[in-house]
Amino acid sequence: MSCLSLSCLPRRRPLPLFPLLVAVLLSLLAAGAATAQADDPVGAAVTKLAEASADVRAVEAAADDAHGREERGELIDRLAAARTVAADTGATLQAQMALVDAKIAEVGPTTAGIVDAPDIVAQRKLLAQRRATIDSAIKRGNLLSVEAQQMTDSINAAQAAELGRSWATRNASPLTPAFWAGIATALPHDMEQATRYAGRVMRDIVAGARGGHVWLAVLGLVVAIALAWPARIALRDAGRRYAIGSAPGHRVRRSSYAMWRVATGTLLPTLAAVMLVQGLRWSGLAGATAEPVLSTFVFAVGMGNFVGALAAALLMRSQGSWRLLPIGDRVAVALLPWAWVLAILTALDMLLPAVNAVLHIGGALDAAANAGLATIRLVVIGGVLLTLGRLRAHADEAADAAAAQNPAVEASAGAAAGRAWVGGVTLVAWLVTLASTAALLVGYTNFSLFLTRIAIEWLAIVAATFYLLLVFIDDVVTTVFASASRTGQLLARGIGIRASAIDQFGVLLSGALRLGLAIVAVVMLLTPFGSDVGSTFDRFATVANGITVGDVSISPWAIIRAVIVLCVGLTLARLFMRWLNERYLPTTELDLSARNSFAMVARYLAIILAVLWGLTSLGIGMERIALLLSALSVGIGFGLQAITQNFVSGLILLAERPVKIGDLVRIGADEGDVKRISVRSTEIELADHSTLIVPNSELITKPVLNKTLNNPLGRVQIQFSVPLNIDPSRVQAIVLDAFAVDPTVLDDPAPKAFVDSIADGRILFNCFAHTAGPRAAYGARSAVLLAVLQRFAQEEIDVGTVPQQLQLLPSAPPNG
Repeated sequence: MSCLSLSCLPRRRPLPLFPLLVAVLLSLLAAGAATAQADDPVGAAVTKLAEASADVRAVEAAADDAHGREERGELIDRLAAARTVAADTGATLQAQMALVDAKIAEVGPTTAGIVDAPDIVAQRKLLAQRRATIDSAIKRGNLLSVEAQQMTDSINAAQAAELGRSWATRNASPLTPAFWAGIATALPHDMEQATRYAGRVMRDIVAGARGGHVWLAVLGLVVAIALAWPARIALRDAGRRYAIGSAPGHRVRRSSYAMWRVATGTLLPTLAAVMLVQGLRWSGLAGATAEPVLSTFVFAVGMGNFVGALAAALLMRSQGSWRLLPIGDRVAVALLPWAWVLAILTALDMLLPAVNAVLHIGGALDAAANAGLATIRLVVIGGVLLTLGRLRAHADEAADAAAAQNPAVEASAGAAAGRAWVGGVTLVAWLVTLASTAALLVGYTNFSLFLTRIAIEWLAIVAATFYLLLVFIDDVVTTVFASASRTGQLLARGIGIRASAIDQFGVLLSGALRLGLAIVAVVMLLTPFGSDVGSTFDRFATVANGITVGDVSISPWAIIRAVIVLCVGLTLARLFMRWLNERYLPTTELDLSARNSFAMVARYLAIILAVLWGLTSLGIGMERIALLLSALSVGIGFGLQAITQNFVSGLILLAERPVKIGDLVRIGADEGDVKRISVRSTEIELADHSTLIVPNSELITKPVLNKTLNNPLGRVQIQFSVPLNIDPSRVQAIVLDAFAVDPTVLDDPAPKAFVDSIADGRILFNCFAHTAGPRAAYGARSAVLLAVLQRFAQEEIDVGTVPQQLQLLPSAPPNG
């Protein structure tokens, strides 16, 4: 029977209103607290410091129970995060401290005898409390950073101690029966473990095959083969064709092609391994049992192919002209097979621990596997060293034969140094190999494996990798930032940078990048010795945070920032000077000399402002700069007295302008035109077009004849004599006519011809005329003399000197 009335419907229970109101109220309070905390940077910083401090306490509690590099690495990462929080909050709190100090300075201190208003007193008390809170938080942050760093060092020390204990662990020697007895005892159990694991893997494969997706595994295999072989070869050849036909520069072609070979030789086989494993996963053939081995298999394939591709790129067995290493074809051909053996050993070294982990191999077989790997590595290293020794012997015999045929040919110092360096490295490698062999025979298997795996193999891989990167970075940077490159031409034309400056910047940038890469290489070399990469970088970061000198903190980043600011300032100064010289000064009524003086002063002022801007960005304020200049004033006064004197004299010349550009001046016996005035010296071009460089102090402290100061006139003076029987008025008329004919002689002041004196039967004339400037006087004098001589010749007037008469007198008798 159906019930249609409302009473038959299920009755709902009333909502609990009180708990609901409490929840809403709490959420509103939490939201308000979060908003207030967001508005208060100090509160947010204190909260972050509290959380970081709790994390550090948790790491301290877990540090004693941590075992293995991975667990310790996680703890070190948490400590690094705590130090980052401490540094960030410290910067925030310092900024808030500066704001509070500014407010306290604005309110001012209490004054005796003066009663402040209540609101001022309350404000001063509130600011003091806030400052104390911020100062306490800053101190807690500094203490937290120190504690985290000390704990990081302690964990690293524990890691290094564990590594040392591992080296000191002694197993049975392979030369003793105990070693083989242990293997025989553990072999049945381990074989049973391997059989059970293989059975589980086969059951997973059978279960996956029943799903009908085996074709995905086949597809993955086909794609893997295509990537590992034809695709890799095609990409490698395409890179070579591009390097030959399109890549700029000879050096960058070689290094870029080597990098391309490493990239294709590593990525394509790694992708092939990924596709193979992924095909097994998609098809269901690979279950959870084989998953750890498959994941390690991909990484092992990638690392092994990286080592092989790196060796092939550096050795270039069939392309000697593209080889980066300074070795011959014979050495490259002999070393390449050993390099691929090393690549296979690297892959096996990464794959075997994963296999041992899933098979649960016992200690005896694990020690035997390590001993086997160490033995194989010793054989490979010994083979490489013997090959190098044989090649060196052949090279020395060939050099001796060449020297015997041509005694005049001597080996260069560089080649001798190279042979000595190779010999030293070979000797060290032999000593390490012998030490590793002795450790293996005695029973220190882990130490022997460490020497062969790390001291030789890891060192060789890291050295080869960073050698290639160093060459590649140097080639690329010096090619891009070269005066002849497109980038260099763009910088030269667009900004006006000199070609030499572009080349220098390329070399400096290459050196800086290579220095950073060398630091990374050192970190990578120290990693196997118990020094974590993160901790090592933290040490470098501690140094990079800056060195405090007084109140100034100088760090590498601050120096880089200051250099960038200085470059920007100098660029702006250059652009301003270009605008000043090309746009503004030509519109003024200043002459060339005044423009030069104004531009010179503006140039030095712009450079000084750019330098001050750079120093300010470094953290050095103007008061410190003034203090530094005052401290250096004594040294400048004594050690740089002459330079300071010339500098001040140059400023006086530019300001008073007693000598200007274009003036004709005489200094001592030298006379010439002023071509350039700087703050240190003045350049004067002499009559033979040579340049006389005169210190500015000479122009200020010594007499200088300025023939063109205030636009003076040039004066022409002619002196000659005629016989006494010649009419003086006729001679005077001839001279004045010659002056009148010459166009460079001025009519005002009018030329004059004076009778100077009568002596020895001749009339002496002294004639004067003026030209528009001193430079025209010499040419006018020559032209007037030519005209006068021609007229005197026509008038048969004798012009010359007073005739001299020579009279010979007899000598006096000896007796007088």
